[in-house]
Amino acid sequence: MGKIHIIHENEEWTEHLTKRLDELQLPYEDWHLKSGQIDLSSTPPEGVFYNRMSASSHTRGHRYAPELASGVLAWLERHGRPVLNGTRALQLEVSKVAQYMALNAAGVPTPKTVAAVGKEEILDAASKFEGQSFITKHNRAGKGLGVRLFHSYDRLQTYIESDEFEEPIDGITLIQEYIRAPQPYITRCEFVGGQFLYAVQVDTSEGFELCPADTCQIDDLFCPADEQPETKEEKPKFDIIQDFNDPIIKQYETFLAQNDIAVAGIEFIRNEKGEIFTYDVNTNTNYNADAEAKAQKYGMLELAKLLGSYISD
Repeated sequence: MGKIHIIHENEEWTEHLTKRLDELQLPYEDWHLKSGQIDLSSTPPEGVFYNRMSASSHTRGHRYAPELASGVLAWLERHGRPVLNGTRALQLEVSKVAQYMALNAAGVPTPKTVAAVGKEEILDAASKFEGQSFITKHNRAGKGLGVRLFHSYDRLQTYIESDEFEEPIDGITLIQEYIRAPQPYITRCEFVGGQFLYAVQVDTSEGFELCPADTCQIDDLFCPADEQPETKEEKPKFDIIQDFNDPIIKQYETFLAQNDIAVAGIEFIRNEKGEIFTYDVNTNTNYNADAEAKAQKYGMLELAKLLGSYISD
């Protein structure tokens, strides 16, 4: 039968899952990969393996955790162990370029984006957005790394030449068209077992906390829905949309199946014409406790049940 093995590098993002596993009395083991080793001649333990490796691991001092996780996943898959969010999911987690290409292959539109390495190339790429506002972001990101909104080439040049410029961990900066939304929010669709669970509306009128987890606090960052009119109505930042139904769900499920992704949060924004543009796939998805309690829908509980189904036989 074996255990549930959780591959990660940040215990603050696993405690909500292990709480649910405890509630369901399911056996599990923590695989924290901030460091470690793999004996490639050995055989992995029995059980199911869930990969929660994050693209932002280097911001917590775990620079090579994704690389180690990649080796671990190759070892597990070589021996036929069931892995949720395996090698392909990790490839997309650490590269937005790979994400966008995979989304496009599934027929999902993404914002116009140019990838560049080097300051001169970043500026040259920005020149292709003449007359438009644009966003910069890191290719290997998480936590909104490198996300900034610019309304002119000159403002970007000033930033690039200043000490504030953030070098991406993989050297690749993305320059992306700014999608102006008619309302100050984006939508995040959650999937467990490759199936739609719920959609959450994220209010961006007072800034955008890019991670819905309770432990995340991300300040002074821009998102694709920034600079919207202020709203005086007091409302929760995260609000699960009841009975959300849109053709994009089936497209997302197709994309997840094509890329062997079991668990993900996928974010999109609508422009003024109502067109949807998808700009982020998070295979290390977190959930907001307040929003879930209000809607009585619990992502980690559903995930724990899914993992338990692999060791119930």
